[in-house]
Parts: sequence; structure tokens; C-alpha cells
Amino acid sequence: MRFGEVPIAEAAGAILAHSLRLADTALKKGRVLNPADVELIAAAGIDHVVAARLDPGDIREDEAATRIAAAIAGADIATATAFTGRANLFAEARGLLVFDRDRLDRLNLVDEGVTLGTLPPFAVVEPRQMVATVKIIPFAVPETAIAAAAAFAAQGGPLLRVAAFAPRRVALIQTRLPGFKESILDKTRDVTAQRLAALGCALAAEERCDHDAADLAPRIAAAAAGGAEIVLVHGASVIVDRRDVIPAAIEAAGGRIEHFGMPVDPGNMLLLGRLGDTPVLGLPGCARSPKVNGFDWVLERLIAGVPVGPADIMRMGAGGLLAEIPSRPLPRAEASPAPDATSRQAKVPPGPRIAALLLAAGRSRRMGGPNKLLEEIDGVPMVARTAQRLLSSHARPIVAVLGNQADAVDAALGKLPIERVPNPAFAEGLSSSLKRGLAALPADIDGVIVCLGDMPLVAGRDLDRLIAAFNPLEGRAIIVPTRRGKRGNPVLWARRFFPDMAELAGDVGAKHLIGEHAELVAEIEMDSDSVLIDIDTPEALAALREKVNAPVVKPSAA
Repeated sequence: MRFGEVPIAEAAGAILAHSLRLADTALKKGRVLNPADVELIAAAGIDHVVAARLDPGDIREDEAATRIAAAIAGADIATATAFTGRANLFAEARGLLVFDRDRLDRLNLVDEGVTLGTLPPFAVVEPRQMVATVKIIPFAVPETAIAAAAAFAAQGGPLLRVAAFAPRRVALIQTRLPGFKESILDKTRDVTAQRLAALGCALAAEERCDHDAADLAPRIAAAAAGGAEIVLVHGASVIVDRRDVIPAAIEAAGGRIEHFGMPVDPGNMLLLGRLGDTPVLGLPGCARSPKVNGFDWVLERLIAGVPVGPADIMRMGAGGLLAEIPSRPLPRAEASPAPDATSRQAKVPPGPRIAALLLAAGRSRRMGGPNKLLEEIDGVPMVARTAQRLLSSHARPIVAVLGNQADAVDAALGKLPIERVPNPAFAEGLSSSLKRGLAALPADIDGVIVCLGDMPLVAGRDLDRLIAAFNPLEGRAIIVPTRRGKRGNPVLWARRFFPDMAELAGDVGAKHLIGEHAELVAEIEMDSDSVLIDIDTPEALAALREKVNAPVVKPSAA
């Protein structure tokens, strides 16, 4: 790739390196200059631009990012459409993010222009959470670099996957010593049940016995024989040696001890045993607390079906200092760790959080009487169909603003997981609904997609393309969908515009802000006309029904 100043007369086909503001037009960096652009720049008296020109064998940034992302994505990982050289990857299930750190490093060492950043290995992830991002640094990179990086990404199977949590039968056995309070055992049972519930499991069985190997061993054997997939043993006294009561009981039951101790604090005294194929864990004392400790790291892997052996535990030291205990040798309960410092969830850096507003309060005046949002399309009310499309995107939460015939619209939305906000002032026009919706959004939202209730063809993938392009720090704070150069809806707005939008009055939206902030607008070309279609008239509704119900004609065989 050649980079530098280019005479404007030779700039057609070059990639603009820096954005230009020309009168009422903004040319964004990364734009491939066409002859009309060149004429516009020349008319502004500019005779040179800084631009990039491709050499044979170069691959544009978006195509390069797409190829790498496709090679990386394994089970329960989805990729978003690449934009400005970035392809984001998202979890499609709740579980653990699993990848080989050595392969990740080798991929990032291929070429300085090819980068992959991920959440920490074995991070707990939620559906639709961003887990990784591929970023191509320059406007283009050599095809040889992309081929090498993709090879590392796919070697031995895709680099990234989510190991989904699965319901498993878990048994808890607690031991007692003379004078041990039953209330402590009750609390331990409840904390354990809550810990399992957070991973989608229920505590299948719990029993108690003396802190004695002869009493404990048959209970471990019975739990495994009774179908427990994981057996947890919480001793009245912490395990201090491989020959202590709990490991002795596991061996007496016919099991084996695989590992004792772990480089994670709190959680050092965890014991890993196995009875046949059933893992048996001797728990550290800190497992009585709901705070994250080393036991959680092992339990999460077992619930997710990720093998855990001695070497895996011994490699947990990096990041294994979960809480600083400044007051040793006081008991751990008297120490003062920061409440969130132990949570791996709290360390997971979130991507931009984008909400969606579904404006469903209008009076449908151009329809000549009926509320268009209640009209059925292929048996589904229009507003519900639009809501379903929003739910298929990564936007969360989805907030519907109701006004005209609010009860009927609410009923049409049914049990869809959409928040409802009433707008008593809906007769004042679109701006009143916009203000009500913005006021209902959580404080930590980075942006919002504003969608009209009469856009039942817009697709979740269209919305995700808007979200993938959103990056206010890089000058993309208003994301507008286009089709063949024509602007459509819905539009994604950064939070910085919320105060301006809240000042609107009358039956108007925020379209004027797009013109006023042209340098912050990114136009995203879509692959269908859905972003141009809203339903305002009976004729438009009839055309939509005909389009949706039209039979699919399959090509005949040759």
C-alpha cells in the first residue's frame, strides 16, 4: 500500500486518509474517492489530499477483518459485519470464553496491522456480549499476512469458542464437629445453592455427617452412584493435607486425589478428586462466602464441560490474587477486601451499550382511521413484528413508548420482553414520545437506536451493522442506514445528543441534527430496502401484505 499526498487530479479511487469538511458536505476518512468527490474537493481549492492507494495483493481493511473473524469464530460465537477495519465477535450463549493464549499471541505476532483483542480466558460471558474484536490498523494489509493470521486462527479448530453452562446434578455433603452450629451449615447450603443457580444448576441433594472418613466415604459413594455429576464436600475443618479426612474419605470410597491446593487466594486449600468419572471437590473455607474465590473458577469449568486437571489449576496463578488481605493474621471474615475486587465479571470490559426505542404512540392519521400498529401482517400485529426484529439484534434494553390506544398496543406486544413507557402527551407529536423514551433509558447507555413502530421489515442484522459502526471516539456518533445512497431509518444516536433531542417540540424527530453534525455521521449501506420502508397509508399496508405473503419461486432445475 502506498500512502502520502496525492495530487487531486490523480485521487479518484484513492482512500482518503483524513476527513474533510466542505461546505455542507463531509467526506469521512476511509472513503474511496469517486470522480464527483474529486470535483468537489478541487472546487474547494484543494490541490492535494493525503490518501492511500492499494498495491497488487493488498486486501482492504473490512475484507481482511471479516476473513480473520470468520476463521476465529467457533461454537456459540457470532461475528458482526466489519466496519472501518473492525469486526466484533459476540457470545451466543452464557458460559465461559475459551481460547488458546499461545495461538492468540502467534496471530498477533504475524503483522503489526492485524490485531485481535479478547476478554480474559475463561471469562463468564452472557448472550450478545462482545467477547473479542478484530482490528486491521491500516487501510489495507497484504493478503499473505491475512492468510498467515487466518491459519493460526483456524489451526486445530477455530480459536475462540463459548463453552455453554449446562444444567448438572450437583450434590453437597457437609461434615460436623462437636459444637458446630447447624446455622452455619444452613447458610453454607443456601450460599452453595445460589452459586449453582447463577450457573443454571440446582442443588440436587444435600446431607450432613460427622467429620470422619468412615462416615463420609459411603456418602460420597452414594452421591456418585445416585447420579450426581459433581460432588461437593464442605468440611467442618479445612483440608490441610492430602491425607486429611476428606481426601481419605474419597479414597476410601474408591476414588483418587488428583490435586491439592491452587495458586488462587482466596481458595488456596481446594482439593480435586474423582470417583470414576465424577469430580469430587473438597472445598476451601472461603466457599462458605458468596464472594468469588478459586472454587468458583473450578466450578465454572466443570459446569461448562471444560476439563480441569492438575496442570489447569496450577496455571491459575496469573490473576489469582482475588482479594488483598491487609490484616493478617486476623481471620478472613475480619479483613476488608474491596467488595467488587474479587469479581471476574467486574473486570470484563463491556463494549458500547446500545439501547433501542420503539416509538409506538402515534395516531396513524394518514391511515384514515385504524391504528396501523395493530394491523396484522401474516398474522402478527405490525408493532409486535417490529419489536421481534429489534429483539433479534444486540440492542438492549428495548423500550416501547405507548400512547394512542396504549392498552391495545400493549396487548399486541404480549409477552415480548420489551419495556413499556406511557406517553400521555402523545397528541403533541413525535418529539414527545422521543423525550419520554430517552428519559426511561438506563444511565449507562452509550447510544440508542430510534426505530419507528411501522418498520416491520427492518432486520436484526441491519441494527447490528449500525452498532458495529458506532464509535464516537473515532468520529462515528450518528449512524445512518442507507440503501443505494438514500438515507433511511432507524438511526443510532450517541448519548451526547440526548439533551438536544430532549429539547425538540412538535411532530418532528431529530433529523436536523444529522445536518448540523455532518462530520460525526457515518452512513452504512444496507443490502435490502427494509430501512426505507415504513407504513403510513392503506396502500403501503396492502403492498406490504402482498410482499410478505408472496410465494417464493424456486429456480427450476437445469
